Amino acid sequence: MNDQSPFRTSQLEAVDTAPRNPTTNPTMGELISARFSRRGFLQGSLAVSAIAATISPLALMTAGKAKAAGGSAFNFTEVEAGIDETHHVAEGYDADILLRWGDALFADAPEFNPAAQTADAQSRQFGYNNDYVGYIPFDDSSEHGLLVVNHEYTNPHLMFPGIVEIVEGEITTKPLTKDQVDIELMAHGGTVVEIRKTDGKWAVVKDGALNRRITVNTEMEVTGPAAGHDRLKTNADPTGTKVFGTINNCAGGVTPWGTYIMAEENIHGYFAGELAPDHPEAANYKRLGIPEGSYEWANYYDRFDLSKEPNEPNRFGYVVEVDVMDPSSIPKKRTALGRFKHEGAESIIARDGRVVFYLGDDERFDYVYKFVTAGKFNPDDRTANMDLLNEGTLYVAKFAEDGTLVWMPLVQGEGPLTPENGFASQADVVIATRLAADLLGATKMDRPEDIQPNGVNGKVYVMLTNNTRREAGQEDAANPRAKNAFGHIIEIGETDGDFAATSGTWDVMLKCGDPSVAEVGATFSTATTANGWFGMPDNCAVDAAGRLWVSTDGNNPSDTGRTDGLWAVDTEGDARATSKLFFRVPVGAEMCGPLFTPDDETAFVAVQHPADGGEDWEGFGRVSYYEDLSTRWPDFDDAMPVRPSVVVITKQGGGKIAV
Repeated sequence: MNDQSPFRTSQLEAVDTAPRNPTTNPTMGELISARFSRRGFLQGSLAVSAIAATISPLALMTAGKAKAAGGSAFNFTEVEAGIDETHHVAEGYDADILLRWGDALFADAPEFNPAAQTADAQSRQFGYNNDYVGYIPFDDSSEHGLLVVNHEYTNPHLMFPGIVEIVEGEITTKPLTKDQVDIELMAHGGTVVEIRKTDGKWAVVKDGALNRRITVNTEMEVTGPAAGHDRLKTNADPTGTKVFGTINNCAGGVTPWGTYIMAEENIHGYFAGELAPDHPEAANYKRLGIPEGSYEWANYYDRFDLSKEPNEPNRFGYVVEVDVMDPSSIPKKRTALGRFKHEGAESIIARDGRVVFYLGDDERFDYVYKFVTAGKFNPDDRTANMDLLNEGTLYVAKFAEDGTLVWMPLVQGEGPLTPENGFASQADVVIATRLAADLLGATKMDRPEDIQPNGVNGKVYVMLTNNTRREAGQEDAANPRAKNAFGHIIEIGETDGDFAATSGTWDVMLKCGDPSVAEVGATFSTATTANGWFGMPDNCAVDAAGRLWVSTDGNNPSDTGRTDGLWAVDTEGDARATSKLFFRVPVGAEMCGPLFTPDDETAFVAVQHPADGGEDWEGFGRVSYYEDLSTRWPDFDDAMPVRPSVVVITKQGGGKIAV
């Protein structure tokens, strides 16, 4: 997030626009206020006994030892919070650059040449702005497998020379050429690449048979309730089943059967043009902020111009599934999981064998969802699982002030989801998911992002990044968080520990921000140091031991005096709500990922948009662009621009991380 950037693609990702949810549904802030004003503020006041059916005995033993000891589950020397031009990791660990924007992914791919970029070259190189990172092991190995990485969006002012002009203090950007737009198209999407650890160090296998780039021009199949519906048909695709490409893939997931999940998020920024006010899609698009027009693609491609292809936006905003074991396979847009600004899609197997996906809609005042497959996971037959995401039930959460929640099914014909309200079929429900959830009275959240189920303690962790648009008057003494700039983390316990349950309980595990500033209302434990607190929780991971790791988006000099980073957050026992800084990014960057190998001996993190924004560590007001960058990380070569990169972290001498 970069609210201070003068550049449109950076502003798009900040999502600090006027709220797009017009309903009067209660906000999460109001519910927290109502709940804790009655009971007083009590950290960890819900006792949830849920234990998942998929608990690892070794992980449970590890977690149990930490809890029994009454101390933190993490053991490392904390990094000092701050801001400078490079990355920093805890003492005793190596943080090596594994993949940079433009790195060749194939033996015959060209090397990166920033002065002579082409779309063809970019289509065979690592894409831009790496976000989600997943690992799919070969033969259960923690040292050899496939790395899958989303490339969320592009920053032309950091990618291309000659874009930015400053005349008498005024910043202007030149229109992109078609060649530059074509490079952007190839820099979006995802990467599938073989990696191997040898003598303690990871490297890309460029001749890996499964290596693949997915771009905006990759053919995809629409599946599920919306497939073939009239609202998805275009001049180029009268069937409504064939889409080219995927855009703005933020977080994602890896399924239990080893497929790669990409989640389409801020799709509104790619479309320009106008619809007639009485167009059938007007309300649907308005609810998503379409068109926003941050990108210039409509200047060269009609499908991104609403006046020419009004149905094209209905073909984006879904979860995409990729069979990584077949590099020629056609990725599938799984419409049953709904259409909104998907942050991610992390999954877990419920006790009856069905698979549950948790989904956040990343916008202020929007909702938390989950999807439960109709079919059951078959661990002995991968093929039998390949279409599990075509059928199931999509739910949206309603949080009650007494600490309970219900998962309300978004099913056509049930409740208000009727033809009279615009929902003639399940296709209408999934195409206009936000409007359907509005009618059910879902709880308006403070920007839901990653949602991670924990198979060790049976809980679910919801990252709520911030909501500066919440109006004063919704707070009280127990919840003084109007204009919630720093976000919080919700812990959910599903009924009876069953992730497929339709009810559960919730608690505010952590309110973020500087605990030394009373009016912020942060609730980190007193054991948290000045380096350990953070704001704006975004992505998260649960490692094999069941420990929670949180990465952030939006920390900067004026708000928190630190860059984004990766924090270890205790969730159990006396150490609950204690946080420690493990890794921090260079100036201007966002911390994405994170991801641990099954043996917890490697962590992958994604450093996104380094050098972006209007601040640096020397002073405010810095405009950073290709010719005048606040950092040239990671190469620090005057001939190279700043390059978003995946970093791999290992303990010096080997061993499990933070143990």
